[in-house]
Amino acid sequence: MTTNEAPPSVQSAPAEAAKPRITGMQKRVLAGGSVGQFIEFYDFALYGLSAVVLSQLFFPSESAFIGLLSTFATFGVAFLIRPLGGLFFGALGDRIGRRRVLYITLVSIGAATAAIGLLPTYATIGALAPALLVLCRLVQGFSAGGESVGAPSFVFEHAPANRRGFWLNITLAATALPSVVAGTLILVLSQSMSEADFQSWGWRIPFLLALPLSLFGLWIRAKTEESEVFKAVLAKNQTKEYSPIRETFRTNKVRMLQVIFVMGLTAMGFYFLSGYFVSYVQTTGNLSRDQSLLANAAAMAFYALLLPLGGIIGDRVGRKPMLIAGSAALAVFAVPCFMLVTSGVLGLAILGQLLFVIPLCIYGGGCYTFFVEIFTTKTRFTSAAISYNVAYAIFGGTAPFVGTALVAATDVAYSPGFYMSAAAVIVLLLLTLTRVPETRGRMG
Repeated sequence: MTTNEAPPSVQSAPAEAAKPRITGMQKRVLAGGSVGQFIEFYDFALYGLSAVVLSQLFFPSESAFIGLLSTFATFGVAFLIRPLGGLFFGALGDRIGRRRVLYITLVSIGAATAAIGLLPTYATIGALAPALLVLCRLVQGFSAGGESVGAPSFVFEHAPANRRGFWLNITLAATALPSVVAGTLILVLSQSMSEADFQSWGWRIPFLLALPLSLFGLWIRAKTEESEVFKAVLAKNQTKEYSPIRETFRTNKVRMLQVIFVMGLTAMGFYFLSGYFVSYVQTTGNLSRDQSLLANAAAMAFYALLLPLGGIIGDRVGRKPMLIAGSAALAVFAVPCFMLVTSGVLGLAILGQLLFVIPLCIYGGGCYTFFVEIFTTKTRFTSAAISYNVAYAIFGGTAPFVGTALVAATDVAYSPGFYMSAAAVIVLLLLTLTRVPETRGRMG
């Protein structure tokens, strides 16, 4: 051995430190978080994918447009209550733990979705039918307010420091798969039975499957534990009177406002893609239900594959460069993508949605880690839950409604693309002209 050569044990130490061993517990947390996100968004995706059928069964009207608009208004109701769910479950999660809260949210959202599959229609009980549908959507939204942030926070606190973006984006990629699964299931059911049977009872089957899916997710989460960093914070908080809500609004007001705008853009884009395009392509692009489902399933599958790659790049270059590049790309390409989506040609509709996915995933390579990484462990769940859910309520839940209203008001099929582009320009200016921090490497 030369004098300049280090002993083998010394040489190997940095490599081992750079690539820590992934434990079985960490893998179970990643699986549990991903399954929970899949189930939550399966429930929400079903409503958007079934919007045309639901409008006919629960909001019958002489105008198909009015019925669809009523259905999307009910879609938005669940988002309006999400901030309250985030406030309630976020504070609870910061006080008693993420894991316990995630049990409650998963079961309640599954039960509410299954209940939609059991509801009598307007033809059976009149105005009580849409009222019960709204009630189920409120339960879904309240539960999702905790689930949508609790699962990413739980995964973040267990993830290796140099892979947080990748792990968070795997978890969030699971939000795209429900549209593929639910869309395929609806397509198979509609193809295998008569239209009358599908309208009568076939549409209920995907909703009823939500409950067993929730129980499966509960079984996986039962095998996880809280992270060591959260256990340390919890032990410290128990020694004194502590209010996560008071602490959140005392220390994180500016950061929460930043998250609302950053996450608002991805919320709008995601719910245009997953909650609007299927009915949009049918009513504006004049394609069949089966063609619309096929096009959207392809786009959502592409999103699920591409989003983890965005996370990997975000781990290398940082969150803020991904946010800037993604918002700039959305500002430029939103209108052309919407023009392709409404072209009336299946191939072009698929191409338009696939092209729309690319800037969304570039932006997602930064935003999905940024919104939990910017907060400290002490108030992460509460702060992220409030700001994330306010963003999704204002920009995500209203996207299908605004899109439908814009088309009706302007008689321009691709007018929602201008709305998307304008929002991207505003966020791009926010990112470049204000003090939005780079969060890569923070633990809190």
